[in-house]
Amino acid sequence: MEEQEKLNRIIEARMKLKARFEEKMKQTPSVADDLPRGSGAPNRHGMPTIPIGQTATVKWPVLDLGYQPNIPLDRWRLTIDGAVENPLRLTWKEFLALPQTKGVSDFHCVTTWSKLNMHWKGVSMLDLAALVHPHENATHIMCYGYDTYSTNISLEEALKPDVLLVHTFEGQPLPIEHGGPARMITPQLYAWKGSKWIKRIEFLTEDKLGFWEDRGYSNTAYPWRNDRYSED
Repeated sequence: MEEQEKLNRIIEARMKLKARFEEKMKQTPSVADDLPRGSGAPNRHGMPTIPIGQTATVKWPVLDLGYQPNIPLDRWRLTIDGAVENPLRLTWKEFLALPQTKGVSDFHCVTTWSKLNMHWKGVSMLDLAALVHPHENATHIMCYGYDTYSTNISLEEALKPDVLLVHTFEGQPLPIEHGGPARMITPQLYAWKGSKWIKRIEFLTEDKLGFWEDRGYSNTAYPWRNDRYSED
């Protein structure tokens, strides 16, 4: 009964968040751009399958900051804090006990390759947000990795249903080199917006730049606009 009540609370909070950000989500370029740049049939959210400047690949190249942290599951923690009513810190067991989401999505790297139809399992960012109840003035999140990486995302992007914290890829535990035990994926943005080896999600009341954004990468990262680098 206690687990069912917990699930009901998550569902109720999820629906409230979805209603709060639904219109903003519908207006984001990766959904609403009437002149998207790319090729191929429409993808799952209506954009050309291959964004401009991208080439489909079968391999999954490994990109990182030169350090691949190996975090034992009994020491892994996910902190969610900042502008929220109920900050929390999850163990691996608690993370796996949350509602699990399976999804199929594409992965677009700013270095011009795209890997299509990747099968994932994990926890949706929307469900995590529903647990902590973001303040009304929260606008963005900052994600931090165990490798010292950071990246920022607006809430209208972060709360889309295909944004997941994944632990499983193609039925197997997510490999360390790709961010295991858990990483974020952002299928409607370039992939650097999804932190590997994720350890903290901070809700913000104003935007601030992450690691690559502070080094000249785009703050918004829309693949179908070739939105790779800052114009500043």
